[in-house]
Amino acid sequence: MDGLGRPERPAAVARGGLRPAPDEAREPGGAGTGAGRRRAHTAVKAVDVSCGTLVVDAGGRLLLGHVTHTPRWDIPKGLQDPGETLLDAAMRELFEETGLAFPAAAFRELGRFDYRRDKVLHLFRVDVGETLPDLAHLACTSMFPHHATGRPTPEMDAFRWATRDEVAALCWPRMAAKLLAIGW
Repeated sequence: MDGLGRPERPAAVARGGLRPAPDEAREPGGAGTGAGRRRAHTAVKAVDVSCGTLVVDAGGRLLLGHVTHTPRWDIPKGLQDPGETLLDAAMRELFEETGLAFPAAAFRELGRFDYRRDKVLHLFRVDVGETLPDLAHLACTSMFPHHATGRPTPEMDAFRWATRDEVAALCWPRMAAKLLAIGW
């Protein structure tokens, strides 16, 4: 320890022969200012997996839910919980966001898709044929606090069928591009 209670620096560092480790640097934007720790943390952090279900009717239309307080629509999907299988997460999210429940055997795995730098999609498909002509009974029980009141607000507040031609105008651009690239 030096006279101020700090650990002694090796002689080579004191002479300027070695630089401090990146996490000790105090240069703007460098490690030690937080930026390096974020970069290092991001490098080892696994990406989030959002599991979703494409519910498709006999006409080839896709079930979409209206994202509350936005002009956009989305498929039922959400983050996989620790210890949860991909299928279990997709089934849970479908139930929470629509009230729909199907047996595991009804889900056909479509696979994993790059989505954002920090998130991938793992999608399944359920074909419902003509069994869901009316969507009035669907209800979202997955809530978030309203931005102004703090009251619990459903993530989705309406449901509709959409054709491939309608997806680009209804969904967020990144989601629309992903959905249109998938053969459903």
